[in-house]
Amino acid sequence: MELGLYTFGDITPDPQTGRAIPVEQRYAEVLAAAKLADEIGLDVFGVGEHHRLDLPISSPAVVMAAIAAATERIRLTSAVTILSTLDPVRVFQDFATVDLLSNGRAEIIAGRGAYIESFALFGEDMADYDALFAEKLALLVKLSESERVTWQGRFRTALNDAQISPRPTAKLPIWLGAGGNPETMLCAADFGVPVILANISKPPADFAGQIAAYRQRHAEKGHDASTRKVAIATHAHLAENSQTARDEFYPHYSAYFRAHVPRANFTGEVSREVYDRRAAATGPIFVGSPQQIVDKIMYERELFGHDRFLAQVDIGGLPYAKVARSIELLATRVLPAIRGPSPARAVQAE
Repeated sequence: MELGLYTFGDITPDPQTGRAIPVEQRYAEVLAAAKLADEIGLDVFGVGEHHRLDLPISSPAVVMAAIAAATERIRLTSAVTILSTLDPVRVFQDFATVDLLSNGRAEIIAGRGAYIESFALFGEDMADYDALFAEKLALLVKLSESERVTWQGRFRTALNDAQISPRPTAKLPIWLGAGGNPETMLCAADFGVPVILANISKPPADFAGQIAAYRQRHAEKGHDASTRKVAIATHAHLAENSQTARDEFYPHYSAYFRAHVPRANFTGEVSREVYDRRAAATGPIFVGSPQQIVDKIMYERELFGHDRFLAQVDIGGLPYAKVARSIELLATRVLPAIRGPSPARAVQAE
């Protein structure tokens, strides 16, 4: 099982002081976290795309290229690339470039995105929300399969035996990001790509049926079993003991939701009661001691048989020293305990 991190690089005022760090310092912290994760043995580092002043990473591939130059082994992915409002040709070229710069370590996680600012910014119509994503995902997958492409659709200029350059070191992995929509899971299965479920608020058990349906549909379509992969992503924070972890993370967790969550019906506050329920043994977020995090990963592994777990550990203005401590505990205390085949993989091998 792979263990990694992802970040949106959010700019959140410190809940105690009200001060926020500048963007250049935030970028430096993201790079430092990636380097640390690489040095101490984590498997994956993801960078998410947004188009807001408070979430200032608008070009994950550029950030990933900087990380590639500063790391040696860790896999680099987007988390996610908002494919609906981008040109798939440009996306493929950017990530193929990162792949070459990193000696074959790049991936794409394509998604619709939870925020909608990019639609107006790039001149796309929200009325085409689903159609844009479906068409662009189909083209992106096609681009990964051949260096010359002929293609025609509704939303961009046709391609006629077009040369798609540069080519990555091998076939560029494309994952599909899902936020809990069953149709998205089935879309990933239809295209024969791995899926990553981002869950920050609902009981994980609610999604077990969706993951099972994804695997069944993927197999029924006859896709290569090696692409039938599942990842889980959520918020996380570690300390030596559970109470310390929960107490020091809560103010930053709450501040993150107040500042950034794009829901019209969100009240602007996550109560401590809701937070503790989410951090409980069967809740969606991972806050606690290393052993509690191990236990929770294994609980979800029984539900999903997933291949990868990604933690977002740097939210809400949390000081970098505490971010780094979480990363170190993940690598030194959690990762050794969760290595080994997932339950689903073990069943398939018998």
